[in-house]
Amino acid sequence: MPVEFLTDEQAEAYGTFTTVPTRPELERFFSLDDDDRDLIARRRTDAHRLGMAVPICTVRYIGRFLGEDPLAVPWEVVEYLAGQLGIEDSSCVKRYPEPQGVRARA
Repeated sequence: MPVEFLTDEQAEAYGTFTTVPTRPELERFFSLDDDDRDLIARRRTDAHRLGMAVPICTVRYIGRFLGEDPLAVPWEVVEYLAGQLGIEDSSCVKRYPEPQGVRARA
């Protein structure tokens, strides 16, 4: 669907992260409230809890889900959310696309 009032560059960047959110933006859009935490707590693994938090907050920040790659966010976002969830190894989010209970074979 063409968006004619945007430049080509603006249309291409729509719904993506073009910069790292500032600290005030992280605090405003990526802070988890009690409802978020209740929903996230239903996930069994750190990867799935953190992976669930990313799109919840992404929608608040850019106004939509990221589509093909729900983890196409600046690493600062992942680390900020991991800190709130008490997840020490934020790299676990890379396993988020795996179904719960499935581990990649070496």
